[in-house]
Amino acid sequence: MKFSKLFLIALSVSLFVSCSNDDNDNEPKGVYDNGFFVLNEGSAGQGSVSFSSDDFSTFTKDVYTAVNGTDLLGKYAQNIFFDGDRAYIIAGGSNVINVVNRYTFKLIAKVDTGLKNPRYGVVKDGKAYVTNANTYSYENAATGNTDDYVAVINLATNTFESKIDLNSTANRVVLKDGKLYITDSYNDKLLVVDIATKKLDAPVQIGLNADSIEEENGVLYILKGGFGNSSEIVKVKIADKTTSKITFPTALDGAGFMDIFDSKIYYTVGGAVYAISTTATAASTTAIVTTSVGYLYGFAVNNNHIYIADSGDFKADSKAYIYSLSGTLQKELNVGVGPNGFYFND
Repeated sequence: MKFSKLFLIALSVSLFVSCSNDDNDNEPKGVYDNGFFVLNEGSAGQGSVSFSSDDFSTFTKDVYTAVNGTDLLGKYAQNIFFDGDRAYIIAGGSNVINVVNRYTFKLIAKVDTGLKNPRYGVVKDGKAYVTNANTYSYENAATGNTDDYVAVINLATNTFESKIDLNSTANRVVLKDGKLYITDSYNDKLLVVDIATKKLDAPVQIGLNADSIEEENGVLYILKGGFGNSSEIVKVKIADKTTSKITFPTALDGAGFMDIFDSKIYYTVGGAVYAISTTATAASTTAIVTTSVGYLYGFAVNNNHIYIADSGDFKADSKAYIYSLSGTLQKELNVGVGPNGFYFND
């Protein structure tokens, strides 16, 4: 009988601890958990970051300033990437990466050496790999640059460690199986970097005007288009580097952005959004969302919503719009200057 009582007490304690741990797992990790950030590029002034909760009930227009006071985020905010409980905010115009706690947005450190026009970043095994446009300018955009590189950042010390020369123009980047895949808008190749050797592998020929890139189930999906160019999606099978294409009709020239959600490819042309299956062989010409934004400048699909940012005039604050997957407007947000991306903190 004494043993039974002790067993029941132990069982009750175990169940209590288990339930308590489960409850803690569901508790927000900070003020900015369970929501999304809108990165605002800014213009000649500073960039900023807005925050909305997933249910849109909470919104902060300038999270970074609200938390960090007079510290400046930097000019031309470009990209946010995450690692653990940290967020890394690239300000390309100031050659700095701001390291913050992703749930409180409190500034932890700044990486401000080894960067030259930083663009996009990914993380692997305690290192960040950040593409740098280096001496890129609009004047030589037609021919591209050959001095772009990947900066390797030690995330334990938040310091620049080394660089990987690309001998080409670098733009967006994804990481898969220890290799970086980097789009090069001004050349006809997809760059491949082995991060173990810090050297370039043989590139994949995909044609000009590549921009957005996503990876899904061992396949890279690369959107080509922009500024009146013909549009297509190139699929690269990572295992053997074989390619296939979805060619768009001329009515869809100038495709701008692409994202993949729930086995569907979502892409934009002007202010319209279209969707096809990842296994599709032809593009859809039937828009699921048609907006009147001046210039669609940021785009994402996540959590069963479509997120669209209006560039505005790069002088005054602009707007972001959230739609259902069927195209119904759910929320309009007043954000900062030049919103260019959405980042999800779930």
